[in-house]
Amino acid sequence: MIAFIGYLAAFLTTASAIPQLVTTLRTHDVRGISLTYWFTLAIGVAFWLLYGVLIGSGPLIAANAVTLALDVAVLTLTIRFRMAPKPVPELL
Repeated sequence: MIAFIGYLAAFLTTASAIPQLVTTLRTHDVRGISLTYWFTLAIGVAFWLLYGVLIGSGPLIAANAVTLALDVAVLTLTIRFRMAPKPVPELL
């Protein structure tokens, strides 16, 4: 039962980034995304990944590697879409 709780927690926290990633890819609307939040989250997840590597925990390594990839994808898309040139509205 304890292992199940751990795997469920790992799945849910890893999957939590997917809705933001899908919405960002679909709409390109990144106005409501906090870069500070996603950057801080990515750093925290990177440390969890390092911790998993240091103690040799496969589940920690796997879950945090996937989570880090998703977090970096959200960060990358947010920065990319914010820097994209905005279309100039036509006058007539």
